[in-house]
Amino acid sequence: MNALSDFSAPARGLIVAAAFALVVTVLKMASSLLAPILLAVFIAIVVTPALGWMRRKGVPKWAALVVIGFVLLDVGSLLALVTTGAVEGFRESIPSYQERLTLLAGQFGNWLEAAGMDNSGDAVPNLLDPSKLMIGVRLLLSNASGIFANGLLVLLTVIFILLEAPTLWAKLHAAFSLTPEGEERIRRLFGSINRYMQIKAATSFATGVCAYFLLWLLGIDFAIFWAILAFFLNFIPVVGNVIMMIPPALLALVQADLSTALMVIIGYLVINTAIGNIIEPRIMGKGLGISTLAVFLALLFWGWLFGSVGMFLAVPLTVTLVIALDASPTTRPIAILLGPEVEKMPPPEQVNQPVLDAVAMDEPADHEH
Repeated sequence: MNALSDFSAPARGLIVAAAFALVVTVLKMASSLLAPILLAVFIAIVVTPALGWMRRKGVPKWAALVVIGFVLLDVGSLLALVTTGAVEGFRESIPSYQERLTLLAGQFGNWLEAAGMDNSGDAVPNLLDPSKLMIGVRLLLSNASGIFANGLLVLLTVIFILLEAPTLWAKLHAAFSLTPEGEERIRRLFGSINRYMQIKAATSFATGVCAYFLLWLLGIDFAIFWAILAFFLNFIPVVGNVIMMIPPALLALVQADLSTALMVIIGYLVINTAIGNIIEPRIMGKGLGISTLAVFLALLFWGWLFGSVGMFLAVPLTVTLVIALDASPTTRPIAILLGPEVEKMPPPEQVNQPVLDAVAMDEPADHEH
């Protein structure tokens, strides 16, 4: 019997809330360690089908792991090389943008001041000072080694997780005495996450490719870098599609003119609408069983808890949380609130009316007998 059943409903609620607060506090304190591990877990879930396919084809386990490791390392190295080169090129190009940026910042500040915002004429140019942008770029380049080290940590964690993958189900059965229902729940969780990450990776790749050709046609500098940024930001729900268009639009404004910046914004809106609102929902089907409001709140919560990794994994982490909450009768109401829309229940009078009609029709027959 559930130990919480001995307490009243308010007491159970307080106990669950206290336990949740304690868990969140511990996770926040350990976020710097847990964030790369969580990222490695989800990457391992995505590449597990490739490992299984190679094993079924007769490839030895060690050889399959080597292939997956080299592919992940090559992809990560390529992204790091392109990103670092683009940031370095942007740093070298800042002086050529300086005059135009200073002019635009002054015009924008004067416009805000004329609109009633005092001191904007001085505040905006100071905020968009090219020297401050140079400091930010240098800081990003100086942190590149730390990012690369974290990437290697994630890669090693993925390899070790894949080493343990074949014995995972046996360990889960031995540790938790899984029932068929519990095993099905875990399989459904892995399947949902795998399908979501694969589809999201495909649509994010398509978004990045379309963004690259858009910026290349318009002649915007560092198009490949903005395309990579669009690929990663497309994983972030709700706000990712908005954030990805801001840097290239601002660069188009500085590099060219207002009409070019507007074309960049319109192009991104068309790409995101076509891929994110038309193509992706058709491929994804009914989705992952969480509401739109839950996705937005999850983005805020996981982003606060685990930073950029939490925003990147907000949807799969929320799916995991919903399935875990649904496993217990005590927390199932929370899972229902986080879940998708439920069919509207008809008013009570509509529910009872057919019963009343049946009773009324049966009464004469009973009197005849």
